[in-house]
Amino acid sequence: MILDKFSLEGKVAIVTGSDTGLGQGFCRAFAEAGAKVMGVSVVPSDATLEMIGSDKFSYMVENLMSIEPIDRIIEETIKKYGRVDILVNNAGIIKREDCIDFSEENWDSVINVNLKTVFFFSQAVARQFVKQGNGGKIINIASMLAFQGGIRVPSYTASKSGVKGITMSMANEWAKYGININAIAPGYMATNNTKALRADADRSEAILDRIPAGRWGTPDDIMGAGVFLASSASDYVNGFTLAVDGGWLAR
Repeated sequence: MILDKFSLEGKVAIVTGSDTGLGQGFCRAFAEAGAKVMGVSVVPSDATLEMIGSDKFSYMVENLMSIEPIDRIIEETIKKYGRVDILVNNAGIIKREDCIDFSEENWDSVINVNLKTVFFFSQAVARQFVKQGNGGKIINIASMLAFQGGIRVPSYTASKSGVKGITMSMANEWAKYGININAIAPGYMATNNTKALRADADRSEAILDRIPAGRWGTPDDIMGAGVFLASSASDYVNGFTLAVDGGWLAR
């Protein structure tokens, strides 16, 4: 049955940025599809734990500004659940400043979390997939700004364009191991990263006017795409960035 291909029963996922927003949505989706989930965030993911329950979800508090925690996260996941089958590189930050004034600090912090950590976390998990011998799924979170320039967010645009690029690059090399690595490019979502935009009445109205769906997205809107790319239903999808944007890019 085709619906069986969407099941994540018996799978183990690591989801970064699990405390709120899209990361929380991925955790919920995977648990509902049958997976065990290890959440990772810089603050406790207690709200996510309450939603899902300790039988299917646990979390670690780690700062992904550096790659130092990566091996520890993988080791703890294996210790608790026995394996890793899915990685979602969702954790990310954004800094807003005019390009002409943009600071090196704002550049480096965003690139470190959004791009460097994504690459090296993917690399470490891919090595674990190869060791296990059963392939695996990696989902990176890109952005509409992997396709567009944006305004006042040059490091974020660079990082998300880079995510799209390394997703293709890694897919080219790792498909032979049975590893599928794809990205999701969320549109304008009602999350912490867009709080400032949604509070700006003029900017919010301009954004909504361009979205054919006529609303900001929510974590629920991303759940189906996540389960698809994490499951065997997407076994022949590799190196692709899927927009979940309410039609934004179609305008």
